[in-house]
Amino acid sequence: MGKNIVGIDIGSRSVRAVEVADADKAKPTVVRFAEVELPEGAASRGEVLEPQTVAASLKQLWSAGGFKSKRVVLGMGNQRVLARDLTVAKMSPQRIKEALPFQVQDMLPVPVADALLDFYPYSEGVGDNGPVVNGLLIAAVKDAVLGNVRASKLAGLTTLGVDLIPFATVRLLVNRPRVVGTVAVVEIGHNTTSVVMVTDGVPQFVRIIPSGGDDITQAVAAALETGPAAAEQLKHARGLSTVVTTPQEQAASSAIFESTNDLLGSLRNTVQYFVNTRPANPVAGILLAGGGSAMPGFSDALSEVTRLPVALGDPLATVAVAKTVDEAALRARPSDLTVALGLALGSAA
Repeated sequence: MGKNIVGIDIGSRSVRAVEVADADKAKPTVVRFAEVELPEGAASRGEVLEPQTVAASLKQLWSAGGFKSKRVVLGMGNQRVLARDLTVAKMSPQRIKEALPFQVQDMLPVPVADALLDFYPYSEGVGDNGPVVNGLLIAAVKDAVLGNVRASKLAGLTTLGVDLIPFATVRLLVNRPRVVGTVAVVEIGHNTTSVVMVTDGVPQFVRIIPSGGDDITQAVAAALETGPAAAEQLKHARGLSTVVTTPQEQAASSAIFESTNDLLGSLRNTVQYFVNTRPANPVAGILLAGGGSAMPGFSDALSEVTRLPVALGDPLATVAVAKTVDEAALRARPSDLTVALGLALGSAA
């Protein structure tokens, strides 16, 4: 089991992990999956705020899930991560990365010394001064990344890498099934929603929206003056249904529709921006993932506002599931797997 990899998805309320065997093979195998709740305030929007507390939860997770490997990949995908278009002179990938600090200071909300930088190329062209490479600048606030790594280390784990969550989702839902053409991959998490426009498996555009499924839950909780657990249950029971029989259902529906419409508007505008700026890449459809995607009626509403077909991504489509794992239980909650599984498979990328 020494070569197994574990992807860790740290949320605001829970932490999930998926252990994968043979991550570098054509059909890796999911051998373990588990989730434990996080104490309130230990993490927010995927960023560890209390490393010792999160480390204790990770130890609990390892015990509850029976994980054997301690080699892990972590994810980042909140507002402390920036993704922007960038065009640079054509040179080796190493030289491009070395030159980034001198080229991107004006694009960053923090000093260069406080950021971790990377460049993801997607095409080449010719500029005024010769050949150029077009790509995405990825910048993360260093302290946010190191806080997650610190929690992992305190739990006795070895961090192999930190990956961008939107890229992990693309890897699992687009690259492995070899989806061709241009699609939008939308992952709706608790507090953030990521949108990645992908053409023939290559990310062309990334946007991270600072709202997610939990914003809808909080709106319901406020409208009904109830706790988050009851609001979450009601949200998934009603979804975007317009049938109401009680004042409570009316209040819940109003809160759900108002909060959902804000998110739908952001998603529509994001897709439309890409369409307007890249008319040569018509968008064929949307792949939907994340816990927020499970709300009844959401995929139909997203299809209506974007005028695009919407399909739920299947995280288990290109992997095997070990006989020791309850596959039926995994398939009953596929959206919970996507990020952690994509991160684990990224170790072979």
